[in-house]
Amino acid sequence: MARKSIRELQNGYSDNRFTPLEITKAYLHRIKKKKPDLNSFITVTKERAVREAKIVQTKKEAGEQTGLLFGIPLSLKDNIATKGIRTTNGSSIDYNNIPDTHADVTQSLLSQDSILLGKNNMHEYAIGITSNNPHYGPVHNPWNPEYSPGGSSGGSAAAVAADLSVASIGTDTGGSVRIPAASCGVIGLKPTYGKVSTAGVTYISWTLDHAGPLTANMSDMAIMMEAMTSTPYKPFLKEDIRGLRIGVPTTYFNEHIETETYNLYLHALYALENLGAVLIDTGVSFIDGNQDVTFTIAGAEAVYEHRARMECCLDQYGADVKAFLEMSQHISALQYIEALKKKEQYVQKFARLFRERIDVLATPTIPIAARKIGVEEVQFGSYTESIFNAMTRYTGIFNLAGVPALSIPCGITSEGLPVGLQLAAGHGREDLLIRTGYAYEQSQLSDFYKKRDEICAGY
Repeated sequence: MARKSIRELQNGYSDNRFTPLEITKAYLHRIKKKKPDLNSFITVTKERAVREAKIVQTKKEAGEQTGLLFGIPLSLKDNIATKGIRTTNGSSIDYNNIPDTHADVTQSLLSQDSILLGKNNMHEYAIGITSNNPHYGPVHNPWNPEYSPGGSSGGSAAAVAADLSVASIGTDTGGSVRIPAASCGVIGLKPTYGKVSTAGVTYISWTLDHAGPLTANMSDMAIMMEAMTSTPYKPFLKEDIRGLRIGVPTTYFNEHIETETYNLYLHALYALENLGAVLIDTGVSFIDGNQDVTFTIAGAEAVYEHRARMECCLDQYGADVKAFLEMSQHISALQYIEALKKKEQYVQKFARLFRERIDVLATPTIPIAARKIGVEEVQFGSYTESIFNAMTRYTGIFNLAGVPALSIPCGITSEGLPVGLQLAAGHGREDLLIRTGYAYEQSQLSDFYKKRDEICAGY
């Protein structure tokens, strides 16, 4: 079968062309077939998924009211608690961790009659951006299995790109939904801070962590956000963005970036302008140094969250996560408080920017396309940067500001790898991102989606 959107699946259920059980079994078959190639799941909940599909099918047959996600097979990043299903956090330390309760986001999705296919592979404890997991093996990018899918929600993005789940939920501390979305050619949204509850998610940083959806298209994104927040987003699936003020950064987001990635980003800006948006040069010099602020807050809070595990099991962490936690132990209280104060300045400055000057800020999602699994550094001319710093350079500021940010595909490099366009808006303005993303998608992404589904999903 070809990829089907949430609407197409539910229309098929309504017309009795297929049932939730048939669709669920088809997805389970795809997962089994693709699992060795992509390694995008740690746990597949086959028996539970079949049971849930039968339950929702019986509900429909009985004429009962069904939820927004009726019969939709989903997956969850494995740091999101699932009652009775192991939640490993991508770590051997929590290999046998079976939560007693669902995370809030899990409960929200299941209450809307979705079907849980399983738990996605990820970077250990979400502390990293390659999803090269030393305990469960690396996740592979469905565009080219030699390449990383990005991270830390790499399994979620790879699963959606390969159509192993209709949508997935990831987590994002400094870009961990948007980075893999860009690397795998899907759509990823980090909502406004606090809009989607993170209760039941294993934290890196309670100050910066967000939970957000990854989907194959903007229609699915609107429906997922509506199901997760009880806020109607489908009305914003409109192609009209005439007069929308889109900020184009004059600094920072055009520095240390691969030429091909930057050119695809410029092409996306021209497309938005042709749709009637007004491009406005926007100074963002106030964000210089933001990565140090992110690392200080995330590091200090991660050490606190991991204090018990570090005491008993430090040598069981992968090398990169262990090094991060050990280094972060040296962050002082003064450094942490100063970073929190700086974060508040970002919040205020972005609030003013979106209130007074622009509606949406458009940037590249990441400055490079995906790299091969195991690559740890990237070169920009004579400038060498760790892949972690490079991949988070354009995304982490929006976690600090707490504003919503969406990554949507904007092209394919000459090496056959996708590139992402990042759109950010003011606090609580996910509606603007859905409207802008949908207009761009309808104008620009038809051929991209066909190519993605041919390469990644085999359709």
